[in-house]
Amino acid sequence: MGTITKLTFDEYLKLPEQEGAHYELDEGMLLMEPSPTFRHNRIRDQIGRRLTEFVKAHRLGEVTVETDFRLAPETVRSPDVALVTPAQMKKMDIDRSPIDGAPALAIEVISPNNLAQDTRKKVRQYLAAGCQAVWLVYPALRLVEIHDAAGTREIVEPDSIHEATPFSGKKFSLPLSAIFDSEF
Repeated sequence: MGTITKLTFDEYLKLPEQEGAHYELDEGMLLMEPSPTFRHNRIRDQIGRRLTEFVKAHRLGEVTVETDFRLAPETVRSPDVALVTPAQMKKMDIDRSPIDGAPALAIEVISPNNLAQDTRKKVRQYLAAGCQAVWLVYPALRLVEIHDAAGTREIVEPDSIHEATPFSGKKFSLPLSAIFDSEF
């Protein structure tokens, strides 16, 4: 059995930056995130673009991609897409990374090599830190799981996401075909 070395948050902050390397801190365990595929980035960008248009039109905050959030003393996560509300923006230092606290919405595009147990743990971490909703996007299955205080819901293509949480009651709609469409 191997030895696992845990890092403190301060040790995590002192890690040297390496081009192409991105790290997360999972309850003290250092995780190196692999480079995403073209499809992964395309789906992330489609969601980010649609969400940004909606959020800006309704003045609901800011959408960011791959930004580090400190969810707990020894946990730093970087959702593929995140929504930060105006109230959260007032409390944060936008020139500091990671941002203290959870985004209102965290969206993760799930790759084939993501383990179910790791993904579920990540959802729990986001929600425990104050995230109002976590969306898991499964390109291979062409579905989205939405996790929030009401539980878990599954939306399968050709259906659309119709969500008001965490959008201050405004209904965001997104057809899944718009994000999974493989036509270039």
